[in-house]
Amino acid sequence: MLDRLIFAGLYRLAPKVLGALAIVKPETVIKWHRAGFRSYWRWKSRRRGGRPTVAPEIRKLIREMSIANPLWGAPRIHGELLKLGVEIGQTSVAKYMVRRRHPPSQGWRTFIRNHADGIAAMDMFVVPTISFRLLYGLLIMGHGRRHILWFGVTAHPTAEWIANQVTEACGWEQAPCYLIRDRDGAYGEVFIRRLRSIGIRDRPTSPRSPWQNAYAERLIGSIRRECVDHVIVFSERQLRHLLLCYMKYYNGTRTHLSLEKNAPISRAVDRAGHILCRPILGGLHHRYARI
Repeated sequence: MLDRLIFAGLYRLAPKVLGALAIVKPETVIKWHRAGFRSYWRWKSRRRGGRPTVAPEIRKLIREMSIANPLWGAPRIHGELLKLGVEIGQTSVAKYMVRRRHPPSQGWRTFIRNHADGIAAMDMFVVPTISFRLLYGLLIMGHGRRHILWFGVTAHPTAEWIANQVTEACGWEQAPCYLIRDRDGAYGEVFIRRLRSIGIRDRPTSPRSPWQNAYAERLIGSIRRECVDHVIVFSERQLRHLLLCYMKYYNGTRTHLSLEKNAPISRAVDRAGHILCRPILGGLHHRYARI
């Protein structure tokens, strides 16, 4: 009865409404009614005070914490925020966390860092002498602190020589779990058998993929830019001595961005005493310390 009165009133106000109703389906009228109902309750449920809104910077912080720590839930993030002096409810923390479709998983960077201490890398580089004879340098480095484990120099690299260098570098007690290398033909069957006997798992990179051994490639670039490109090599013995001096400087003195401006062998901070400068590699580099 009420709906009839509504339509009768509409007809008196707008007699032409019947023409519009002639091209409108009943489902459309019902759809209009539901939209009006939603608008009415949205207006009726509007905020009239209550809880204060969460500041945008706090919401951004919650999102960043949930992304950086995928194993943390709302209670853990809420506890960290309380320690930072942020007063917020746990339900609000859960509201602004990042939603994941799959179970939480660590990132590749975290996974690699947790296994870096058991990974070593090796690569070879060429250094010409004053007589244009080529000498081959063998580099073995650890991924954990980016430190140099071994330098070898020879004019004729063979699989047996490389295998002996790995034995001297890693020993039989502190061998890494994995060794990353390229697919150079110098790594023969003797070398592979030696790795197996020591207990090292051989991990050659894919063909034409030097980026898979990026740490060793980057270190070889540093050796060239900071050492061998500034000297003329006379003999194999001189090059070995030069590389060993650089290894001592690199491991104990040279700072790295990836190590938070620290050296592979951590350097203590000196705050008292006079600053003393000591030349390294004939003055190519210097070490500064307080005495």
